[in-house]
Amino acid sequence: MTNYAPIVLFTYCRADHTRIAVESLLNNKEAAESDLYIFSDGPKTEEKRKGVEENRTYIHTITGFKSIHIIEREKNWGLANSLIAGITEIINQYGRIIVVEDDLILSPYFLQFMNEALEKYKDDDRVGTISAFVPQIKEELPNTFFLKYYMCWGWATWKRSWDMLELNPKPLLRKLRFKKKKFDVGGGVGNYGNLYCQKVGLVDSWYVRFYASLFLKDKLSLYPGLALAANNGLDGTGTHSSRNAQSLYHAVCYNKPIHMAEIPVKEDDEAYRIFSEHYKMPHRNTPKEMWAQVKGFIRRLLYIDCL
Repeated sequence: MTNYAPIVLFTYCRADHTRIAVESLLNNKEAAESDLYIFSDGPKTEEKRKGVEENRTYIHTITGFKSIHIIEREKNWGLANSLIAGITEIINQYGRIIVVEDDLILSPYFLQFMNEALEKYKDDDRVGTISAFVPQIKEELPNTFFLKYYMCWGWATWKRSWDMLELNPKPLLRKLRFKKKKFDVGGGVGNYGNLYCQKVGLVDSWYVRFYASLFLKDKLSLYPGLALAANNGLDGTGTHSSRNAQSLYHAVCYNKPIHMAEIPVKEDDEAYRIFSEHYKMPHRNTPKEMWAQVKGFIRRLLYIDCL
């Protein structure tokens, strides 16, 4: 295969995390034939300026890709605006894209899986995305499988899917009103509540709007049976880090190729059951995290006012 999709890396102010993500990408043999676009967001506060500057010093030393393009924002765009603008720019140019954030660790076979899947399903509009992240689940998953649930920790897509993005959360919430349990993978994740929080300005998430847009159009995400990406941002340095998140989303990268088998292009019911049971399993929280969950529950009680 010679038509490798461009890799787009979104980064901010943690040079150590960015370095780990880039070095893991470079362990993929396809990196040398892939164009890398790096979007570096500007500092949100003066306290973040040093971190942004250190990060930019590092990204200008990166080598090993077919080409490297660095886009430095003068001001802070925020992750959602930066990512939406960056993906739109690159996907309009190439028609397909592989997206990585700076707190990920990628398997040496991440790019192989992404590119093979992008090529295999390029003409099948039932498939919306390819997801590389799979939490460490006790039950065995199929080698590859489809879910309507989509995870964004190492992923790829085509222009046809990205063009479905609905930025206004209000119509998404209305259409999801009687589908929220399935949207939340059996009730174990809080994406519906996060979409409401997006509507009222409590969060700014590109992911939950894109996932909702694809979900409502019955688009599928292809997964490997074992993780090809792990989140390195749950170490206490990230905004959403918590013991609960570490437990739910712990993963270890699989260091062997994933065979791209022929499978039915439909949601795998058994894989959905396994995911649902994993996300609903009890996790012990600190009092601070329990209070955050209580506040989240209160917000969910109030979300009817936007429908």
